[in-house]
Amino acid sequence: MDSNSSVIQITDDPFASMRIPEFKNLMLGRFIFITSLRMMSTLVAWWIYELTGDPFAIGLVGLSEVIPALSSALYAGHIIDKSEKKKLVLTGVILYFFAAMILLFFSTSFIGEKYSPHSITIGIYIVIFFTGIVRAFTGPTFSSLVAYTVPRQYLQNATTWTQGVWLSASVTGHAAGGLLIWKFGITGTFIIICSLLIFALLFLSKIKRKPPMAQTVQTKTWENIKEGLRFVFKTKEILAAFSLDMFAVFFGGAVAMVPVFAKDILKIGPQGFGWLNASIDIGAILIIIILTIFPLKKAQGKKLMIVIAGFGVCIILFALSKWFVLSFIALMIAGMLDGISIVVRGTVMQLKTPDHMRGRVSSVGSMFINSSNELGQFESGVAAKLMGVVPSVVFGGSMTLIVVLIAWFKAPTLRKFEY
Repeated sequence: MDSNSSVIQITDDPFASMRIPEFKNLMLGRFIFITSLRMMSTLVAWWIYELTGDPFAIGLVGLSEVIPALSSALYAGHIIDKSEKKKLVLTGVILYFFAAMILLFFSTSFIGEKYSPHSITIGIYIVIFFTGIVRAFTGPTFSSLVAYTVPRQYLQNATTWTQGVWLSASVTGHAAGGLLIWKFGITGTFIIICSLLIFALLFLSKIKRKPPMAQTVQTKTWENIKEGLRFVFKTKEILAAFSLDMFAVFFGGAVAMVPVFAKDILKIGPQGFGWLNASIDIGAILIIIILTIFPLKKAQGKKLMIVIAGFGVCIILFALSKWFVLSFIALMIAGMLDGISIVVRGTVMQLKTPDHMRGRVSSVGSMFINSSNELGQFESGVAAKLMGVVPSVVFGGSMTLIVVLIAWFKAPTLRKFEY
């Protein structure tokens, strides 16, 4: 069957992909890897706010990561498609390990006694900058590996499992990050993160080698990059899904301000911070479990727009809440709606992308989607500086609703899309 066809026989077995040993190892390795990264992001956000007491400083963490991630994304897609993917993903995990070791060193009393909080903060930003470069390669590599480890008729099931693993790892990492800060402090938490990255390497090393397609190896770098861009911009369903999610996440990035809400508004400390930070992912994993058993059968494009609008409403409710339970529920429901969005968007990309272009399309997707998280974090920091924390989050949720309204009328291809 043509790799561009979106009409395929989809398996009804919810565990079809996980019965494949190689895919199972990929998911286990990814789960541990993402758990460690989410623990690191939670830890860095709390650490930066402790060092500076400034919400804008949290926004600068996102900016310091997104600049190299965006700058490297297109070239990373070319390298991914022309490289052996197992080696590439292992290299990325190793580089993250070294970054975590450097941050571990920065958190020690030795550095704390010799350098000011401002100097330590600058050092953290520099390390995060380099992790942005690494992320430009590792994220799309993981995404492209999915199609190499399962048959095509399992792609929707594999995509759902992939997103479920990613989200459950985010839940674990965010929640554990806050609890570990409370129990072991910043340095102790970094030691645990480094240990987890070693375990991730062990599982990912069991994946078979994934050599590049011949047509990708023989194409010049710039031609290869332009081919990936042309494909995304010509495939209206992919372009519309990427664009809608990018703007929604950019304006709806309330999670960036969770440390401020936890510490200054809700006053729940690092334990409550960990759970509040994980609430979106908890909601998302709940809906992923439901979608694994009962996949969406029709009108996926229309449902995508509706759930993103609901996400914006939940962000506004979170901003106005003064009660921890209500704040947690609002973010958890937002996560459930976002989980539906992730599955639909991920399935559209997997079904529409030819095998030899998966790295480049995933990299373009990371420019639209993943980087919008960090840009949204920066936007949240700037808005909080200008408007105050609560008004800035209300503004973000309202802008998400406006984006969906525009997309409803301007992107009929996506609204009518089904698979």
